[in-house]
Amino acid sequence: MKFNGIDFDTYFKNYPNKEGYFGKYGGSYVSPELQKAMDEITEAYFTICKSRKFIDELRRIRREFQGRPTPISHLERLSNKYGNVQLYAKREDLNHTGAHKLNHCMGEVLLAKYMGKKKVIAETGAGQHGVAMATAAAYFGLECDIHMGSVDIKKQAPNVARMKILGANIVEVTHGLATLKEAVDSAFEAYANDYQNSMYCIGSVVGPHPFPMMVRDFQHVVGEESRDQFIKMTGELPDAIVACVGGGSNSAGFFSGFLNDPVDIYGIEPLGRGTALGDHAASLQYGTEGIMHGFNSIMLKDENGDPAPVYSVASGLDYPSSGPEHAFLHELGRVKYDVINDDDTIDAFYELSRLEGIIPAIESAHAVAYGIKLAKEMDHGSVIICLSGRGDKDMDYVIENYGIR
Repeated sequence: MKFNGIDFDTYFKNYPNKEGYFGKYGGSYVSPELQKAMDEITEAYFTICKSRKFIDELRRIRREFQGRPTPISHLERLSNKYGNVQLYAKREDLNHTGAHKLNHCMGEVLLAKYMGKKKVIAETGAGQHGVAMATAAAYFGLECDIHMGSVDIKKQAPNVARMKILGANIVEVTHGLATLKEAVDSAFEAYANDYQNSMYCIGSVVGPHPFPMMVRDFQHVVGEESRDQFIKMTGELPDAIVACVGGGSNSAGFFSGFLNDPVDIYGIEPLGRGTALGDHAASLQYGTEGIMHGFNSIMLKDENGDPAPVYSVASGLDYPSSGPEHAFLHELGRVKYDVINDDDTIDAFYELSRLEGIIPAIESAHAVAYGIKLAKEMDHGSVIICLSGRGDKDMDYVIENYGIR
């Protein structure tokens, strides 16, 4: 399939290019010393990812440890409430550790072990990446430092406890807004000081090359499974698919299975409290081109051109930029990026819980809310929602701030 001059039959061979660019987005904007570390990771990845031993080991881990493939569930009661559109959910909440994050964490830590590293470093916002990284480190016997903002540590206490039980060292980040962006800053600084012995395992499709490509490739299993499962269930492709987008790891993997198909693809960003700068984290909707954390993409900027303060009810989405591939797909128009605010997100959180017995992560509830919106607007058809994680981590926060509805 061709779209705006791009041949999606050969898309994954051409994007990113050798320098890590998706069109003009991506690349590697780091110091010469840190670039040596990026080059080492790139070389190791392109060597190991073609190895039968590595592929077989990753498949075995996914099957025997992660519990893959995760199923697709028909959300029948939710569908019936909102019309004739049939809603489905790709159940990444049933992946071990409760989210999609383990898909790339097991791959990244396996790569780190192959490279002879003794420790992995990671950032986390909602805590799902931190838990997955702590799990992978425990599985492979590596040390693990997780950098997390103090605001998110308070919001995500259950996941903090899980990381500690798994043996991870939590590095509390207190500067700035003390959320995800600052956690990334802190993790990069720690990695720059110890890259010979450690590997920074980035938690999304962001950062310098090769991470946007590598994380997408490890998450491709979500889209690959979804496409095959849905065809087996229904005999056809879905009319649309929906996923939330912060940095964009779950969505990049999910979308990758359908880019070459006549399927409408929706990426949903957090509108938060409204359109004013500092009240949302919808970078693709309201941002401009800029460089941060070693990559060029679309980002929200303050009056000085620096990364702007951002907000979302979902700790995993409050990041002032988005992955470079998302910026590229947005520019092409292949993926339609839209927004959902906090109120609609919390409503969807309760809707899915009450009607289907599935408590979603607040991040995932953004996609659920948009799936409901599509169900109201479409006359008929089918929509798969990527349920990127479960909501155990969010229950106390939701009850404290929104009450029981």
